Amino acid sequence: MKNMNKITLKACRRILLSSTHNIINKKIENSVMGILVILLIVVIFVSLTLGRYTIPLTQLITMLVSKLLDFPVTWSKTVEIVLFNVRIPRIFAAILVGGALSASGATYQGLFKNPMVSPDILGASAGAGFGAAIAILMSLGPIGIQISAFLFGLGAVATAYTMATIISRNNSAILVLVLTGMVVSTMFSSFTSMVKYVADPESKLPAITFWLMGGFSSISKNDIVVLLIPIVIGLVPLILLRWRLNVISFGDEEAQAMGIDTKKIRLIFIISSTLMTSASVSVSGMVGWIGLVVPHIARLIVGPNYKTLLPASLLIGSTFLLLVDDIARNICTVEIPLGVLTSLIGAPFFFYLLAKGRRCWV
Repeated sequence: MKNMNKITLKACRRILLSSTHNIINKKIENSVMGILVILLIVVIFVSLTLGRYTIPLTQLITMLVSKLLDFPVTWSKTVEIVLFNVRIPRIFAAILVGGALSASGATYQGLFKNPMVSPDILGASAGAGFGAAIAILMSLGPIGIQISAFLFGLGAVATAYTMATIISRNNSAILVLVLTGMVVSTMFSSFTSMVKYVADPESKLPAITFWLMGGFSSISKNDIVVLLIPIVIGLVPLILLRWRLNVISFGDEEAQAMGIDTKKIRLIFIISSTLMTSASVSVSGMVGWIGLVVPHIARLIVGPNYKTLLPASLLIGSTFLLLVDDIARNICTVEIPLGVLTSLIGAPFFFYLLAKGRRCWV
């Protein structure tokens, strides 16, 4: 009887310790997420003050509040146009694109069980780049460029997924999907090179090259609406189903044993991530490394649990790209393309990941 009491007491202690440990972890996670939100808000306000037209923080707050209250206007019309028509749309675009690419990258890394995977693994960026190049060559205008890039990005991923399904005979083999994605990505990159070769070197070629390097210099209010809709549509399923990425990361057999339809869930994740990636690239151009680097930074901070990893990647990616955009538009008299800066930052970090190659991330 005494032995039974001892065993029961030990079991109760273990349950109590486990519950206490879970409560502490939950509080830590909430604190970290709160810090990330506050950091993003701080960076937003700092970004609003930076630029060729410097806006003091007090004046900035007054101008923002004036939209709600009837404050007397003490600033020039130029400053108001710069803030509401140029700077705010650009900042919102950087937040949306950075968060979307980071969340897509984290999703793909868990889906393919590979820490070196990025959102363009299935050819979305290459397809969008080709669509934009075709639209620029045909002089379709900004809206036509965005629509063409978005549709070709979706088409590239659809092509890769269809090829993988046919080759793997509906088994949804991860390796086959990655290989077909590489093939489709290379194919559309070659198409883009062909378009650049036949483009007018005086006008069309520089426009295509500049677009492919990425940037937010031509962002408007209408672009934010166009960008927001597909990103929200793609992000909602990822947030709601993110816990299933934890199970899929262990392999299809374990996930199926727990009653998860891996083929269906994988398709939902791919469609959602492709929507966000294609929409982001259609507006910002080719901004690389965000979807590869930021999920790793998030893992270092919150761990591999996708319940917190995905929201953390979203927040960190938004903050990161917003900071990079601030550097791009303020460090020189001429704006530096975003793709150049993200590559300069991402490449050394990727080398660090290779040096730590034996560490398990997912």
